[in-house]
Amino acid sequence: MALHEHVDNYCERVGPDFWSEPVNAITNAAFLVAAIAAFFLWRRKTPQDWPALVLIGVVFVIGVGSFLFHTFATRWAALADVLPIAIFIHVYLFFALKRFLTVTWWLALLIVVGFFLATPFVAQAIAPLVGSSAGYVPALVAIFVVGALFRAQNARLGAQVLITGIVFALSLAFRMLDEPICNHFAVGTHFLWHILNSIVLFALLRVLILHRAG
Repeated sequence: MALHEHVDNYCERVGPDFWSEPVNAITNAAFLVAAIAAFFLWRRKTPQDWPALVLIGVVFVIGVGSFLFHTFATRWAALADVLPIAIFIHVYLFFALKRFLTVTWWLALLIVVGFFLATPFVAQAIAPLVGSSAGYVPALVAIFVVGALFRAQNARLGAQVLITGIVFALSLAFRMLDEPICNHFAVGTHFLWHILNSIVLFALLRVLILHRAG
């Protein structure tokens, strides 16, 4: 697999040029806004919470990586897109288990490793139903499971996690619609995945910060 090989995964792209996906590229700014907003909240509420700051930095990198993918559209850029997302999912899950559900660190780590190992098999099984979005379905399920269990301990913040799951489900639906709707809407719907996902990531960071702030 050549890292510089060009890929065409989204409706908006019509060629290999840098600006062939202008809407998809520009809407990655939403991730940067989410990271900056979360940073100011972190600085005001929990300036000593370094794991939260690391996750905020990862969200910023997600925006940069996704911009690279929707401009260069190469296999190396695809890695720059998906790796920060994977890091956020697994690191956030670890701290959600540890903080929200008061799971011991070793059990939280064991669950995260199991989640990491199971995700490819789950994605492969449901790919015929949801296509290339299958890899994100386990993360969606994790949000709802953690949110439901967390709600028993903290009704307000747990409910916010569940609402975030609903937004993520809607975001995932727009990601799945991008190709089917292409003949009717040339821009596609992937840009809505960016915008809604930035809201999801900010909301998750907000819950983490507010929970630590007490």
